[in-house]
Amino acid sequence: MDRLFLTIGALSAGLGVAAGAFGAHALRARLEPRLLEVFETAVRYQMYHALALLAVAWVASRVPGSMSTAAGWLFVAGTVIFSGSLYAMVFTGVRALGAITPIGGVCFIAGWVCLALAARAQ
Repeated sequence: MDRLFLTIGALSAGLGVAAGAFGAHALRARLEPRLLEVFETAVRYQMYHALALLAVAWVASRVPGSMSTAAGWLFVAGTVIFSGSLYAMVFTGVRALGAITPIGGVCFIAGWVCLALAARAQ
């Protein structure tokens, strides 16, 4: 499982860098400032949790178990739901998509709790 989360984390970080560059260079002139801010929030949380997946991979390699696995999948789900809904909102203009964003935030919080529990397991 550690290699899977390492792979997903590295790919997510690479996509985050690409999205950040796209936002800075291609979207800055095309989006209103508020939507650009939403896009930047999506990229920032994607990057944070790509790094979190690298931490999960490290913990899972040292203390394999259900908590580290749960943390990894919660970070993946959180990224898809939180950042994905914000990206979709920016590109479609459908503001109602923002209503599901907090579900991703809850996944992130639960992932951090699971990671802490995994780190405490001995």
